[in-house]
Amino acid sequence: MRNVTLILDDGSRFSGKSFGYEKPVAGEVVFNTAMTGYPESLTDPSYAGQLMTLTYPLVGNYGVPPFTIEPNGLATFMESEKIHAEAIIVSDYSYEYSHWNAVESLGDWLKREKVPGITGIDTRELTKVLREHGVMMGKIVFENEELRMKNEEFPSYSDINYVDQVSCKEIIHYFPSGTSSHSAANSSFFIPHSSLKKVVLVDCGVKTNIIRCLLKRNVEVIRVPWDYDYNGLEFDGLFISNGPGDPDTCDAAVQNIRKAMANEKLPIFGICMGNQLLSKAGGAKIYKLKYGHRSHNQPVRMVGTERCFITSQNHGYAVDNNTLSADWEPLFINMNDGSNEGIKHKRNPWFSAQFHPEAASGPTDTEFLFDEFVKLL
Repeated sequence: MRNVTLILDDGSRFSGKSFGYEKPVAGEVVFNTAMTGYPESLTDPSYAGQLMTLTYPLVGNYGVPPFTIEPNGLATFMESEKIHAEAIIVSDYSYEYSHWNAVESLGDWLKREKVPGITGIDTRELTKVLREHGVMMGKIVFENEELRMKNEEFPSYSDINYVDQVSCKEIIHYFPSGTSSHSAANSSFFIPHSSLKKVVLVDCGVKTNIIRCLLKRNVEVIRVPWDYDYNGLEFDGLFISNGPGDPDTCDAAVQNIRKAMANEKLPIFGICMGNQLLSKAGGAKIYKLKYGHRSHNQPVRMVGTERCFITSQNHGYAVDNNTLSADWEPLFINMNDGSNEGIKHKRNPWFSAQFHPEAASGPTDTEFLFDEFVKLL
C-alpha cells in the first residue's frame, strides 16, 4: 500500500494509503454523507472534476456489481458508462466484500478504470475542514512525487465546462421497448413511434436512472447534446438533466431553453443542473453553496404545504430565490439551510427540482414528479 497525501489549497494535508489506481490528480474536494451507493455516485457525471470524500467510515464491503449493458445501451446497475469522479477518499476501505450481486472489489474497479482511491484518512476531520472553510481544490500526491507536484497550481473548478466533457456528442433515441438508436439520420435504425409522446432530454450529464424513469412511463426519449438547438424538432415535452460544474458555463443551453419557452404550452421539467438552467432562462441568478448538498438525507418541503420529503442530492450551486421574477415561485425549499430546491411557473407547465427524484442511489419519495411531468405531455 503506497503512501499518498491529500493537499488542500489552504495548505492542509491528510496522509493515507492508496487502494486504487496510482496517479496524481487534482480537483474540487467535496463530501458525501450517504451510507451506501458508491457505484452510483462514482458513475454520476455530476461528480466530474471532483475528489469525492465519503463520510461513512466503512466503504467497499459490498463490492461492485457487474458492468452490464441493456439492449437500449444503458448500464444496468451504474449511472453512466464509466467512473466520472477524479478520485474517492474513504476512512476505512474493506478489502473483503460480500454481496449477491458483486463481481469485483471497489479497489479492483478503480484500478481498472484508472481512478485513485485513498484510505486511512480521517474523513470526518476533513469534512469539518470543508464545512468551516467551504469546498476547496485539492491534489492527491503519491510518495516520491511530491517535489514534482509541489509547484503545480491548483486548477480552477468553475472555469472548466464539465458539462461539455460529459454530455453526449450526438442525438440518441430511446424507446420504451428497450432499444435505442444513435442518430435520427440513420434510417436503418431509427423507427418512428408516432403513438408515443416524445421528450427531448438535454444531456448536461444525465444519470441513466432519469432515462429509465422516463422510459418506464412509456415515452420516447430524444437525448441531445447540452448545446444542441432542438427547437426545430417535433416533441411534446422538454427535460433538462443534471450535470457537473458551474451553470454559468452553459449559456448555450440557457438560450435554447428560452427559445423553447416561446411555446407557453410546452411542458418543461428540470432536475439539479436542470433546475439552475431553467431558473437562469427565467431570469434568476445562481450562487455557489459553501459546501454543497451531497447525501441521501436532505429534507425538503413543498412550498405552501406541510408535505416534506427526504431526498437524494448532489449539487454545489443553488438558485437565488430573491432573483426569481414575478412569474416564477419556489416549488421546494431545503429545510436545513432554506436554499432553493425547485421552481415552478405560475401559469405555464414549467417546473424543476434541485434534488434527484430518480434517486439511484437514495430514497424514491419524490419519483412522482416524473408522473406529474408525463401527465402534462
